Amino acid sequence: MAQDSAKKQRLHLVFGGELTTLTNVQFRDLEKLDIVGIFPDYNSAHAAWKAKAQMTVDNAHMRYFIVHMHRLLDPEND
Repeated sequence: MAQDSAKKQRLHLVFGGELTTLTNVQFRDLEKLDIVGIFPDYNSAHAAWKAKAQMTVDNAHMRYFIVHMHRLLDPEND
């Protein structure tokens, strides 16, 4: 397969939302989650995360996260 010889994708999801408290990761309203996108590598996901985090710096309850989807899709070969 052509994809086997190419660099493996390491998909990352960037999303965020407003938390109910500063001590727990529980979102205030799941319908208002901001799904930033899915990125092919950590560096591009980190850039998107950083941009969103900086845009919401005035709201202490707003948090953005990077989910390593490649670890969920293939946990044995991480």
